[in-house]
Amino acid sequence: MAAGSSPLANLSDADVQRILKRALWLAGGLALVATPVLWTAMGWRSCAQFWVGAAISCTGIYKWLQLMVALVARMEVSTDTDAAAPAKPLGPVMVWFFLRMALAVALLYGSLEFLGGSVYALLGGLALGLLALSVEAVRVVLRG
Repeated sequence: MAAGSSPLANLSDADVQRILKRALWLAGGLALVATPVLWTAMGWRSCAQFWVGAAISCTGIYKWLQLMVALVARMEVSTDTDAAAPAKPLGPVMVWFFLRMALAVALLYGSLEFLGGSVYALLGGLALGLLALSVEAVRVVLRG
């Protein structure tokens, strides 16, 4: 690595996939650990809202991973002239990506309207993905 070069600049596609998968596992594990604490401290409604946020957060990481894999595969096929098989169509991946966003909005609305739990629990669940990705980024930088 060159002096002054960022460790994040030298990541391969496989490295990014591993980081996203580890972040997904970390977010899921944090949600499992936080569940009994939230249930005891705030009740089942807030715990359910936390899980709605966590589900949206984790599916967001998963869909970004799928989108990245599809785009990388498409770019590799377009640069490789010897490839026998064409790239998977990007359309279905994009459709599911945007459908997940619409479902996330519906889940957010439904949980706020019908569950009656704490909005902070919902925000905590949504923040799990950001926390997990931040932990993984720090891990990559420190290993540099």
